[in-house]
Amino acid sequence: MGAPAQQSLPETQRDDTWQRLNAYAYLSAPERLEYVAVMRVFCSTLLADLAVPDVLAKLAESGGPTVALDAETLTARLERLVHWGALLRSSHSVKASSITEYQRSRSRYQLSKLGERIQRDADEVLAGADAAREVSSELLALVERGLRELNDAVQRPGGVEPQDALERVSTLFVQFTEFADSVRDFYAYLGQVLARYDLDSAEYQGFKELLLDYVEAIREDVAFRAPRIASVLELLWPHLPGLLERLDAHARGLSGVPGTGGQPEVRVQRSRGREKADWEGLRGWFTDVDGQASQVDQLRDATMRALQSLLTNAKRMLRSASGELSRRKDLLRLARWFDEAAPEDAHDIAVAAFGLYGARHLGVPPASDEAVPAYTSWWNGPVVEVPVALRERGSRAQRGRASAMEDHSAQKRHLQEAARAQAESRRAAADELRSAAGRFADVRLSSAALGLLLELLATALGNARLRRTGPGAESGAGDLDGAAPEFGLESARSADAELGIQLTVRRSSGAGTVLHSADGDLVLDDLELEIGRAAEATVGAEVEAKAEVEAKSEAEAEAEAEVSVS
Repeated sequence: MGAPAQQSLPETQRDDTWQRLNAYAYLSAPERLEYVAVMRVFCSTLLADLAVPDVLAKLAESGGPTVALDAETLTARLERLVHWGALLRSSHSVKASSITEYQRSRSRYQLSKLGERIQRDADEVLAGADAAREVSSELLALVERGLRELNDAVQRPGGVEPQDALERVSTLFVQFTEFADSVRDFYAYLGQVLARYDLDSAEYQGFKELLLDYVEAIREDVAFRAPRIASVLELLWPHLPGLLERLDAHARGLSGVPGTGGQPEVRVQRSRGREKADWEGLRGWFTDVDGQASQVDQLRDATMRALQSLLTNAKRMLRSASGELSRRKDLLRLARWFDEAAPEDAHDIAVAAFGLYGARHLGVPPASDEAVPAYTSWWNGPVVEVPVALRERGSRAQRGRASAMEDHSAQKRHLQEAARAQAESRRAAADELRSAAGRFADVRLSSAALGLLLELLATALGNARLRRTGPGAESGAGDLDGAAPEFGLESARSADAELGIQLTVRRSSGAGTVLHSADGDLVLDDLELEIGRAAEATVGAEVEAKAEVEAKSEAEAEAEAEVSVS
């Protein structure tokens, strides 16, 4: 039963690590500036849960890229931060006087511990990532003094007072942590500077003074204090277990709070100096432990490497100034040769100067319709397909048996059956429309029938022609009161001869047609639909067209008579 638990432990640790790393996702998202501004709003408060209106108000006060955010977009940003683990949903009870106020206030968010730590580190990086941080070397003297006073207090009869020891240990580790962080930041900046090979004389002069003066001062101070601190630690080390026990008995901190120390899911991070591992790290900084070089030795080696890099840059600048490594004149001469040479000579010069010979594709002529000029670049020219046999074996001969022709009969039968089913569905839809003609308000059409009807309706309206109706239709002007003539639809018809169905659309003011279907209801204002068979509708259409032509002729004759009388 123990093996499965051991196997599940690494997977649990991987999930925990993934969740912690996922909290950094907002720093690399496309909207990273908006996320950072939102996180700064939450970091400016302590134990406060904020709703969307509260965050919007604070963002408006701070300005920046988040001023244009609306409530909906901000809610989406907050939900993503909750998903990543940077924010938490608040359990604060909401008191609202209306449903609207409850909906606005029920979604409240607060800062998670991991999100606060990540945002604080991000602000520190943004504030001074490229700046040279001064090394707090004066803290090293305070660390030595604190260790000596603590050792003297421990050696006294009766031991040290627990509260006094607690204050000394906390102060000691705060000073040491600040010193160690400043050393790491400074040497990281120093490595970034020394990695550059484009330093000019002014920059080199400044960095030379920085290295020769400041770095040497740091190295000498550390070299002077490190043996003294190491000797005090050796004296204090046998008394360290008893000191830590007295400190734990005097002040347990969060570990002594009921409900935390005995619960495995509640992890407590002790203050620096309360665990033996903290003292081992302090000791390893100044002395060699178990064959591991101390940080003081690493600091000495890093200083020597920095001085060597400085000398390397100095040699490079001296050689560059004397022209020993400069190729400027040679490159200018080569550029002049290219400028004065003919195209065929320029190719020879390029081959001689850079060793870039032209590619030779043997036995693979390009297609006749893809003739490429000689001056076309390889980047833009077409690709020549080289057969696999020629590319791998250098032979065009075919190997193995020729493959049989692929049988597509199954695909053909599938396509025929699909086409036949689609035709049957359209015929069934046409029969359904003809049976529902004249009583659309009482019938619920299927999706296929509604789709066919909309297809016919779109074709009919596309084929329709407008004609004037009402006052002034014959003369082309309005009536005496200045009213504009009305318009009606003429020849608004569409038919499908294969399905034997035709649709006629008439415009009738005040009328309306409602089509009920499985997909919803469609309301057609001022339109009447008439469905019939294609053959019958064609005869009726011819009769109506003839009557319309005769009526139009009579109207034109009457108009000419009125003109002659006037």
